[in-house]
Amino acid sequence: EKNLPLLFLVEDNAYGISMPTRETNPLALNVLEPDNWRRIEGQNVQQVYDATAAAFEKIRADGGPFFFWINMERLSSHTSSDDQKLYRNEQELRELEKFDPLKCWKDQLIEEGLITAEDFARLDSEIRERIRREYTEAEKAEDPSPNELLANVTKPSPKIEKEILPPGKYRIGDTVNKTLRLGLEEDRGRILFGEDIEDPKGGVFRLTQKLSTAFPKQVFNSPLAESTILGVACGLAAYGKRPVFELQFIDFIYPGFNQLVTNISTLRWRSSGNWKCPAVIYAPYGAYLPGGSLWHSQANESALAHYPGLNIVIPSTPADAAGLLWTAMHCEDPVIFLIPKHLLWAEHEYAEPIPAVPLGRARQCRSGSDVTVVAWGNTIEKSLEAIAKINNETTIELIDLRSIVPWDKAAIEESVRKTRRLVVVQEDTENCSVGQMIISHVTSTPELWDEMISPPILVSKANVVIGYNPIYEYAALPDVERIVAAIRHSVSTRHERPVVAGIGDSRRPAKQREYVQPGSTIPATTEIGKRRMQSITVPVMGEGIRNAKVVSLLKKTGDPVALDDELCEVETDKAVYPIQSSFAGVMGEWKTKVGDTVDIGQELGTLFTDEASLADQFETAEVSAKRKPVEAAESAAEPGDADRGRHARRYSIEPALSPTVTRKLSRVISANLQIDARWDAIREARELAKKKDLENAPSPSVMMAWAVVRAMEKHGPFRRLILENDQIVQNDDFDLGIAVALEGDRLATAVITNANRKSWPEFVKTYDETVAATRGGRVDAMNAPVVITSLGAFGVKAGAPIVVPPSVGTLVGS
Repeated sequence: EKNLPLLFLVEDNAYGISMPTRETNPLALNVLEPDNWRRIEGQNVQQVYDATAAAFEKIRADGGPFFFWINMERLSSHTSSDDQKLYRNEQELRELEKFDPLKCWKDQLIEEGLITAEDFARLDSEIRERIRREYTEAEKAEDPSPNELLANVTKPSPKIEKEILPPGKYRIGDTVNKTLRLGLEEDRGRILFGEDIEDPKGGVFRLTQKLSTAFPKQVFNSPLAESTILGVACGLAAYGKRPVFELQFIDFIYPGFNQLVTNISTLRWRSSGNWKCPAVIYAPYGAYLPGGSLWHSQANESALAHYPGLNIVIPSTPADAAGLLWTAMHCEDPVIFLIPKHLLWAEHEYAEPIPAVPLGRARQCRSGSDVTVVAWGNTIEKSLEAIAKINNETTIELIDLRSIVPWDKAAIEESVRKTRRLVVVQEDTENCSVGQMIISHVTSTPELWDEMISPPILVSKANVVIGYNPIYEYAALPDVERIVAAIRHSVSTRHERPVVAGIGDSRRPAKQREYVQPGSTIPATTEIGKRRMQSITVPVMGEGIRNAKVVSLLKKTGDPVALDDELCEVETDKAVYPIQSSFAGVMGEWKTKVGDTVDIGQELGTLFTDEASLADQFETAEVSAKRKPVEAAESAAEPGDADRGRHARRYSIEPALSPTVTRKLSRVISANLQIDARWDAIREARELAKKKDLENAPSPSVMMAWAVVRAMEKHGPFRRLILENDQIVQNDDFDLGIAVALEGDRLATAVITNANRKSWPEFVKTYDETVAATRGGRVDAMNAPVVITSLGAFGVKAGAPIVVPPSVGTLVGS
């Protein structure tokens, strides 16, 4: 494409250790275009020299690149531990000497009279003697010191006293672009290289927009090949350039992993500091933006941090993005710069100039004395939301780690000494993670561990990748509720020394949480008389977009609205988006006007509909055309076409019961019994307990649960479980399930394991602890034959319970 001055040489020695490859290499299989490659016999030194000289001459005249395929016989075994006599026949081994380039060259020189046999023998002897001396000197040389081991892994971060950007309003996307521009202006040896980064695209997130126009000799599109991007970065950096290379998403780094972890990260160390690789690799990172899924949403800083020689930073604010990127561009070692794409377009205002930020220094976001919370990247936003929700309930010190390698041990140690509690929040998976590293460091430092009054807690994504469906994405990621629960749990726990706790223990199934569209707190539906008022809100538009500008309102109050009608249009940095109606009905009022800037999830207006739900509309659309269409909410509205919804876009509403539960219900035959039970004995026992134990008296619910366990012991059928294969088993030892109401009308089941084996004091203690843990977010494995639930507080006199296998029954109290 660019006639690069390159000569590619492939040395083909015909074997991959013991396996012949002459008929299976890329050239033999026509994977490579044969016409582009010149075949050369490697034992012919003159032929190699002549071909190379001719190629060099053409390459220097802009005629490159050239490709040589050189056949070379392997003259000895692969290694000292390999014996090629096992897989090469005698005749082949005897003839190897004919293909020795040194012998062939010697014979040619003697035949042409350029040297004599005696000349060669004398030269051969001198070289052998020199090699012997070098071996002897090496044996006598002083051994290296163990203290030198870490000397050339990386050099310290440069100390830069510079104001990069003036005061003002910025987004991370803005500061990255402006800082890259400043870097290109400062150093002509600074090169940008990545997929689609040239104008007019300017990168998939517009981070490099207008830079290739301003710096055409420094900003280039790359092939769609991460191994090439990283390999070129290593080569340029090693020879004095300053590459700042983009990967479209950090998920795509793995095709280039060999270049990253065996070349880039190790260059300084394996050359004892004689070579270095001052390269910056930056990429969008992380989730919290539905739809990115497996290859656009992962957080993998822990995998990258595992390899010595790499610096890793993750900004969460525009100022940190500018400050860390500027420092990274002046480091003498490779830096991985990860940009949380969910935060790309969140605007911050700064009254002071934005300075450079040194690597390895954390930032204190909030000061507090009750608990230390450490987070970075997207989880800083979630932690701030959690702190706001807790309000003045407790004082929290929030630390933005921001530099993963190196990391600020001193800042975290100082904070934990003060608060004596630690909660770490990370977006990456739990296994072998940065969060676990921090907790391990704190708990293995005796003076810190002795001071702690609560075990550290890690709030982390489960050991699972980000899925396609937004429900899967938000179920996997740390959210405000889990962070709040972790903080409250930490503050309420004292003088314990268990192993490190975790919200969402990996031994238990991940808790299923209701998916709520971020930023939307407006009820979707409000009943007014017989009509329903539906809210029109700004949908999630992906790629970190936080707000948009209203450019047109396409419906007026009283206008009829059909499914998928365009209601209005909003404009973002990326494009103009129409907002379509999910309902049929009549336009209500607009709560915005053209020119307004609106946030994701903000209510734009209202729409009136007679339909009970969106699902009902689709059901109506699917019935026979003979059925009458739904009448409009007002006489001004035209009746819709009966087939209107047949090909309409379907909007998914999460069912109250998950598909897993619904599937299991099909295996149970519903049978309900209603019995009036006397309350006298429970009431009397409760009164006696209150006199004896005062406020510590066990509740009537505990007493009922105890009585149920005793009944289950007596009646075997209530100790049975329905297995996945529909087999029914009866156990002597059994669990008991307790239904627990959570926020948002959600239910969870607290499970008392081996309930029948517990004494009364153990049972009371376990009951209280299990229910509290479930309210705090813990999810227990469900193997209880019977689940107890109480609906009396809601005025329910009787109910038909849902029984979900493996349980065989639900006891409903009223």
